[in-house]
Amino acid sequence: MTQLSRRAFAGGLPLGLFGGGLLGSGLIGGGLLPLITGTPGLAASPAVANVTPLAQIKVGRFTVTALTDGYADMPYTYFPGRTAAQVEQAAVAQFVARPSGVRFLFNQFLIEDGDRKILLDTGPAGSIGQTGALPKALAAVGLRRDQIDAVIVTHMHQDHLGGLVVGGQANYPNADVFIDRRDIAYWTDPAKRSGAPDYLQPSFQMSAEVVRLYPRLQAIDGQREIARGISIVDLTGHTPGHIGVRIADSGQSLIMVSDMVFPVVHPGATDVGFLFEQDRLAAKTMRDRFFPLAASEGALIASTHMAFPGLGRIVSDRGQLGWQVADWALQT
Repeated sequence: MTQLSRRAFAGGLPLGLFGGGLLGSGLIGGGLLPLITGTPGLAASPAVANVTPLAQIKVGRFTVTALTDGYADMPYTYFPGRTAAQVEQAAVAQFVARPSGVRFLFNQFLIEDGDRKILLDTGPAGSIGQTGALPKALAAVGLRRDQIDAVIVTHMHQDHLGGLVVGGQANYPNADVFIDRRDIAYWTDPAKRSGAPDYLQPSFQMSAEVVRLYPRLQAIDGQREIARGISIVDLTGHTPGHIGVRIADSGQSLIMVSDMVFPVVHPGATDVGFLFEQDRLAAKTMRDRFFPLAASEGALIASTHMAFPGLGRIVSDRGQLGWQVADWALQT
């Protein structure tokens, strides 16, 4: 196997995102170790359809592995705040335009500390686009789904919890499942379901199945620590109980922000939303608050839908916010 190297991220920066303010306090840093098999890059044709991309980053004692369940192309009309033509033009400029829309990845993140194996989200599991690859990705790192100790669901949209239940069965039978109480209340409310558009019905259905099939489900109330060094961050807006997950140890940290950041439109324009958002004003308010702070403090971020492995930083160039992919490379 290819010998891999560690590249240090910037360290020693004050991080006020995670404590008494919006998110907390600590330092950032880590080393990303690419573990890519086959041809690097996005599986855009059958010739590379069997690629299983993996990437690891060390955050103190934690090993965080970026996995992916696959991809889908989101119609250009799914981004309220911009016309379809504007979104397509931006997607072309960023090389993520496809005939049917913007190419979206579904990234998941595995956290290991030598004791527990915690998975952040489970992907759409074949219910959207070309997905269902997460079990194969887990197998590539030597894991079965019954070896996962906990699953943290950032919110109850189908592309984040779909893999929990497939074929009426609990796919992670030994896992404690953590979901924000506000999302559980919203997505299991019959009145909300009856008034929801068709494209949200799968999320309501899957949410009901998760609640039924996971008796060890734990409803989260606000910001709390799930395990030593793994804490919940409140990022409400995209859904009522939309959360992030902060991993921190030995002066290093990483925050998984889920659907706070979408490709093409973010972080440059906080006024652009996404069709599936339940409260677009609240989502915009959270982005207005989070993006500049993350840029000023150099926060290392993991995102569900950005190009694999979904790791990067929000940076500011003369007042214009942009996404900078985290630096990593094979040892020469």
